[in-house]
Amino acid sequence: MSQMFCFQCQQTAGGSGCVQVGVCGKQPDTAALQDGLVCSLIRLATAAVQQEAYSDAITGLLEDGLFTTLTNVNFDNEAIRQFTLRVDEAIGTLGAPEGPAVRLWQGETDTVSLRSTLLFGLKGMAAYAHQAAALGFRDKEVDRWLYKGLKAVGEAHTVEEWLSLILAFGRANLKCMELLDRANTESFGVPHPVKVPADIKKGPFIVVSGHDLRDLYLLLRQTEGKGVNVYTHG
Repeated sequence: MSQMFCFQCQQTAGGSGCVQVGVCGKQPDTAALQDGLVCSLIRLATAAVQQEAYSDAITGLLEDGLFTTLTNVNFDNEAIRQFTLRVDEAIGTLGAPEGPAVRLWQGETDTVSLRSTLLFGLKGMAAYAHQAAALGFRDKEVDRWLYKGLKAVGEAHTVEEWLSLILAFGRANLKCMELLDRANTESFGVPHPVKVPADIKKGPFIVVSGHDLRDLYLLLRQTEGKGVNVYTHG
């Protein structure tokens, strides 16, 4: 495979889409595997909604699967293949029939744009829901929207219907952000301004980019007293 299509970040080539290799370094085969995982997640969510088979196990697959395909979170092809197999096994357990793969990036321009807006929003919400869940916090409405939203991505809608879906998703996503805020503040306390050094110190270091306070907390605990400097933007 020598071509790809990815436009889910602000660094995309020419401001329109990476079509040969990602500006971030993502390769075409990785992009194809991520798209394949998304299509499997759509099938799983659709089957689960149709059978009302909502479970922690399926919710976790939808959540972590979407997180896996978010921008440049995971470029490990084998890990993506193995995760897709887990999703496909879950689909088989539900007895869902084979269906045509969703053509994520094909169709009329407005439709592709609106479908992508909902899909990318779901990916971001899945990341926040994953982080909240790691701290023991969940919200049923947020979890159910992962099912509802993915099922909707695989369906045909009018422009008005897409806009209605996206607005409804926005309300669910706000609830997810409130959930993560509560998870963080109840776990680590309410943040307040403090003075921190902004210079670079000599010695080994780790750069952390992201919003997962639990991971940052665990990293700080593991490096404490070892002379390893940890730098982060947030």
